[in-house]
Amino acid sequence: MKYHNVPRRIDGILFHSQKEAYRYVELKALLAAGEIANLELQPRFSLDVNAVHVCDYIADFAFDDNVRKCHTVEDVKGYRTEVFKFKKRLMLAVHGIDVEET
Repeated sequence: MKYHNVPRRIDGILFHSQKEAYRYVELKALLAAGEIANLELQPRFSLDVNAVHVCDYIADFAFDDNVRKCHTVEDVKGYRTEVFKFKKRLMLAVHGIDVEET
């Protein structure tokens, strides 16, 4: 168990932590209410700089926020690692996406 997270299975999907599983439940409710659309789990982004593949970033969730009128990429964090901080900066630089932390 990384960082003492307790894995949790909901709807047959294994989440890395209880916090991530609870966020999934919240997002499902928002989806049902029509506040968000196009919910994706574990979307993968290629982080390439000057045609060189640096790494991939796998977010926890991505969705269209119908209330704020924007596409949102989200990562559920209990602890901000240096690797996460680096990849978050790369996401902004390469894709113009500011990853939201919940």
